[in-house]
Amino acid sequence: MKSNTKSRGIMKLWQKVILGLLLGIVAGIWLKEYTEYLKPIGTIFINLIKMVVVPLIFFSLIAGITGMTDSQAFKRVGSKAVIAFLLTAMFAVCIGLVFGTVFKPGEGVKINFEETAPKPAAGIHNSVCNFDAVKDGTKPEDRTVIQQIAQITLSMAVCIVPTNAIDAMASDHILQVVVFAIFVAFTLNALGEQGKPLVEFSQRCAMLVFMMIRIIISFSPYGVFALTAWVVGTQGVEVLKALFYFMAVVAGAMVVQYLIFGLLIIVFARLSPMPFYRKMIEPQSLAFSTSSSKATLATAMETLQTKMGVSKNSASFVLPLGASINMDGTAIYLGICALFFAQATGTVLHVHEYVLIVLTSTLASIGAAGIPGGSLIMMGMVLTSVGLPLEGIALIAGVDRILDMIRTTINITGDSAITLIIDKTEGTLNEKKYYSKTE
Repeated sequence: MKSNTKSRGIMKLWQKVILGLLLGIVAGIWLKEYTEYLKPIGTIFINLIKMVVVPLIFFSLIAGITGMTDSQAFKRVGSKAVIAFLLTAMFAVCIGLVFGTVFKPGEGVKINFEETAPKPAAGIHNSVCNFDAVKDGTKPEDRTVIQQIAQITLSMAVCIVPTNAIDAMASDHILQVVVFAIFVAFTLNALGEQGKPLVEFSQRCAMLVFMMIRIIISFSPYGVFALTAWVVGTQGVEVLKALFYFMAVVAGAMVVQYLIFGLLIIVFARLSPMPFYRKMIEPQSLAFSTSSSKATLATAMETLQTKMGVSKNSASFVLPLGASINMDGTAIYLGICALFFAQATGTVLHVHEYVLIVLTSTLASIGAAGIPGGSLIMMGMVLTSVGLPLEGIALIAGVDRILDMIRTTINITGDSAITLIIDKTEGTLNEKKYYSKTE
């Protein structure tokens, strides 16, 4: 009885975040002349997010790559899975960008964060990476699309390799940090037994960063309250209309991605997607209610094996791999968020910046896997890469829990669909069980 009373008396984090959002709206409307004094609280929250982005990317990538111990499985089935997960994630980002471009969720609201916006040198923009001009002095708009893509590719190939790894970390050159982390991870794998102490050290550092993130996220209600009050107090209630419209655009993109999973099953597995959709209801319901792909993993594995006829090997390897590196819903979300902030701040994005958003959103969706509130942290990676301010993240955090429920449902559905397709291509799927109506 005592424990029940205790559980009822403690609010969950997402409830606190929503309460912070609502109180921030009220404070912004009724106490607008005092909201400037609340802004430093939100600024501290944003600074905490900025503080952990680089160590999170560095150590989580090393821990993830060095943790792939089964080399034979990775070479055959794993390579199929990784390629499929990366392609679907990139495609998901493109869906988000299309929805953000067509429906323009940030248009009509002007958020001014000029005094705290990242400097142009942040992210990937530096003296080496000049996308805006080539040797003949022409601008991107004067070149063909093929020429622009070629120039972007060549420039990116040069600038993503750091000349100084420490400087790349200090200067927030995110893609350079990613390249260095991948290089370190593969080198550690090549060292074998000699590299194990460093592998264990990196994994423990990743655990440390994850704990830091949990602590930072626990402060999100206060950051949400402070920055929501300041934004509403200085920008007015128009920003709230844009926020709800933003939620609708994200939900619409998620629905399209959900239908695309069925199309992938038809094209690559040559199966009807209806049994898949029907039998995935239970894992999807759990994902929606818990907002955790990891918490849904066991149920999804059981569903794939017992109800859809997926082999044990695929269900026990590909699906956990997907839960670790594949977040299609998060990829869509990050793509739309980038355009939302660009439109809200009046920032014009060029072709190379769209390419950067696709790349960084794909990498960020991988890095956000399994991290509570990870999308908010990894959003900093995406926004920084194209020089957009991070201060609006707290505003998005107010509705992040609601959207996280939808994102997680899409994530686990995508992982399961890819697992089903790969098992079919391996010739180990029990099609009779897949089409069976008895469970």
